[in-house]
Amino acid sequence: MSTQKYTIPEVQTAAVVQKTGGKVQMKHDIPVKQPDQLAPGECLLKMHCTGVCHTDLHAALGDWPVSPVTPLIGGHEGVGEIVAIGKDTADSPVKIGDRVGVKWIAYSCLNCEQCRKGLEQNCYNVKLSGYTVDGTFCQYLVSWVNCVTPIPDGIESEEAASVLCAGVTVYRALKYSQTTTHDWIVLPGAGGGLGHLAVQYAKYMGRRVIAIDGGQEKKDLCLKLGADAWIDFTQCKDITAEIKRITGGKGAHAAVVTTASSSGYSQAVDYLRDGGKLMAVGLPAKAKLEASIFFTVFKSISILGSYVGNRQDAIEALEIAAAGKVKVFYKLDSLSQLESVYDLMGQGKIAGRVVLSMRDKN
Repeated sequence: MSTQKYTIPEVQTAAVVQKTGGKVQMKHDIPVKQPDQLAPGECLLKMHCTGVCHTDLHAALGDWPVSPVTPLIGGHEGVGEIVAIGKDTADSPVKIGDRVGVKWIAYSCLNCEQCRKGLEQNCYNVKLSGYTVDGTFCQYLVSWVNCVTPIPDGIESEEAASVLCAGVTVYRALKYSQTTTHDWIVLPGAGGGLGHLAVQYAKYMGRRVIAIDGGQEKKDLCLKLGADAWIDFTQCKDITAEIKRITGGKGAHAAVVTTASSSGYSQAVDYLRDGGKLMAVGLPAKAKLEASIFFTVFKSISILGSYVGNRQDAIEALEIAAAGKVKVFYKLDSLSQLESVYDLMGQGKIAGRVVLSMRDKN
């Protein structure tokens, strides 16, 4: 497959974590896999941009129970252009020149029991971008033609990047929350990278949203995006009582917890109404999910883990955003600023999303 229109360098710039817990280092001599080196089914992307997710910070710190591979190029919300496809690749769903996205699930086999049931994220042969294989904090990236996500017209690459993880993650959680039009959804962490998208997808689905977060900037963002009610956890003395007040004393139908803090989970059983659904999305490093067994049973509460999404979830989430129903609020920065982004993220000081651009690079 011809790559004539592209000049592909031998080396590139990438953000590398050499060992678990180490600092991010900008390396300018990382080899670029050349077109004739690609295996069948592989493709080479020239990256436009990449989002930065809290998961990337966990990967750099190595503080999750499942350890990342090091040295590691992190990142898993990338958008780029296909500049080469491996020789002898059969029936490729994408072609050279296509704009595509790379998600947290870098590769799934599509043949195991989990994949056949639509749980590609739980594939027995899964590869994870920026965790078990090199990710999107680079100029050129090798991926797989059957796993990249085509980016529709109508959405810029910088917005699409965040939809590929944050967007699809909250979209799937809402999709499987067993709620219906006009139901109340509580969103702890609503002003953050995942949360501000959850507000919009929930409103698109016709749900009523109670946004929980802290600070004036996040309050303004959540209300601007259509949240029906706001609770500042730094000021509210009784969040459960406030949620019950807002919902006429009955409690919420569901909670989609996107915060990376255990506190977002601990009260959910109390403020959910009978039959309520707790969708566990945010991933605190070492916290436990504590809930009253008595009231979980007595109130018929369901606690469901919702882990990113499959290929169809990603396509649906992107199509909704491309139609103008969901907008990513992001700050555009350069790859060299990744370490400072991690610092702000660790302090909980980022409203919306941060996207790093590689467009001015080779």
